[in-house]
Amino acid sequence: MNYSFYDFLTLVGSLGLFLYGMKIMSEGLQKVAGNKLRSILAAMTKNRVMGVLTGLFITAIIQSSSATTVMVVSFVNAGLLTLLQSITVIMGANIGTTVTAWIISLFGFKVSIAAFSVPLIALSIPFVFSAKSKRKSFGEFILGFAFLFMGLEMLKNSVPDLKSNPEMLSFLSNYTQLGFGSVLIFLLIGTILTIVVQSSSATMAITLVMVSKGWISYDLGAAMVLGENIGTTITANIAAIPANVSAKRAALAHTTFNVFGVIWMLIFFHPFINMITSIVTNVGPGDPTKLTDFTTHINADTLKIITSQSTGLTPEQAALREQLLDYQMATSYGLSLFHTTFNLINTFVMIWFAKVIETLVTKVIKKRESDEEFQLKFISTGLLSTSELSVLQAWKELKVYAKRTEKMFKIVRELYYEQNENEFVKKFSRVQKYESISDRMEVEIAKYLTKVSDGKLSDDSKFQIQTMLRVISEIESIGDGCFNIARTISRKKDDKSTYLKEMDSNIDLMMNLVEGAIHQMIESMENNHISKDEFNRSVNIENEINNFRNQLKLQNIVDVKAKKYDYQSSITYMDIIVECEKTGDYIINVIEALNEASIKS
Repeated sequence: MNYSFYDFLTLVGSLGLFLYGMKIMSEGLQKVAGNKLRSILAAMTKNRVMGVLTGLFITAIIQSSSATTVMVVSFVNAGLLTLLQSITVIMGANIGTTVTAWIISLFGFKVSIAAFSVPLIALSIPFVFSAKSKRKSFGEFILGFAFLFMGLEMLKNSVPDLKSNPEMLSFLSNYTQLGFGSVLIFLLIGTILTIVVQSSSATMAITLVMVSKGWISYDLGAAMVLGENIGTTITANIAAIPANVSAKRAALAHTTFNVFGVIWMLIFFHPFINMITSIVTNVGPGDPTKLTDFTTHINADTLKIITSQSTGLTPEQAALREQLLDYQMATSYGLSLFHTTFNLINTFVMIWFAKVIETLVTKVIKKRESDEEFQLKFISTGLLSTSELSVLQAWKELKVYAKRTEKMFKIVRELYYEQNENEFVKKFSRVQKYESISDRMEVEIAKYLTKVSDGKLSDDSKFQIQTMLRVISEIESIGDGCFNIARTISRKKDDKSTYLKEMDSNIDLMMNLVEGAIHQMIESMENNHISKDEFNRSVNIENEINNFRNQLKLQNIVDVKAKKYDYQSSITYMDIIVECEKTGDYIINVIEALNEASIKS
């Protein structure tokens, strides 16, 4: 088998295409179908059983557990599925992949989604170049979907072709007489092979070849099948490389689920194999253990003849070929039944430990400060038993929303003084991410409050909802203000504008005032009311911001005329100051809404 450096580059390029497809598919999902798709997926995965059935159904349709788990990772990355929901869907995908194996063995039919990749790209082009952002985002989603599956198919085709060269693995027959040690060795081989060939179906085919040629016994073939269950998780982990912390946790949960399943299966391995053998022998096409005996006791030349496509066989050879096909079918059914039964039992057992797996992967992959993701803390589980309690939950979520905005403003301040190019790009990306999350939080909280308002509420609670809806809108505007400041800072960097120390000091002082106003706003929200002193303090800060803005505007005209700095620098300088002042306006609007609510109560 020839495997050149060009083949290696093709492998790396395929991986790059796969990851790029994952990235733009996830981003397209967030933009185009976020809220609708979230509702659909939430309904489909509202409990553990429904989650498992969803994973099974999707995998059976698209004929690839790897594709399902990759999509699950992208849904988690886009904030459309929670970690717990993703775990149950992945469990279902593990069962679904065995359904695929049965469909292939019974009907010899397999749909390749990769075959539709190029037509999908053609379909996406009109959308990608559309003037409307929704259509453009939909086009990006289709394009990402096409790239993802094209990359996955190319990845499978560019790895070393062990499936067509199984003789490379004939040396493994030397490790078949080590008792339970052989089981562990071939489990590891199954894992490595699946990682290398990027397809559990291909590894299953290699396993069948190895068993049919008598290199390994039926039980060691089953051990390789267990290894395939671990090896197939690598695709999801690759997909999670560019994704957020929740997606990485979902990929690790897939690995954890499969590894723990294999561990308990190893404890009951031989009794389980005997049970499967008995079922296939008594109910199925025959004894799956007979294939190895048949191939080892037959003449090598005769075996070569009956396994070839030769048609000129003697009656004796034809009978031997028929016998060989029967044994191969029995072995195939035995391994398929082993795979299916193992995954069914494993899912049935591990589904009760989904919460434990969630806790475990959360502890292993800790969230860093730089990890931003959309996740509601208090209202993601739907309405509570009474509308009054739901109002309290929404108020808690509103406080989280305000704190997230405060954190966003602090990143903007850091961005202003950042000199390192790479760090600047990272910080600006974080601000962009925060702005996107802010927009989505506004929609989700507002939708929740609208549902709550349909219930039976006191007059006081109705007024609270009105106040909260106003506060949500203003907090979102604060997020927009932060993003506008960040964009102006980025423009200043692109223009290579140099500010005087005095200008930096003025911006720093203005940002101090805005940050103080945000802090005062959050403090008032934490107390669930605003005192007269707090209200007056906020009004005084707002007046300071306005007066300082007016003073700097007048001074800027004087300084530009005196040629202290060029006009280009003055534009971005004043834009930052004005955006800070606008942000201050949004903050005081929140304070006024809280004050009105306090007076009414």
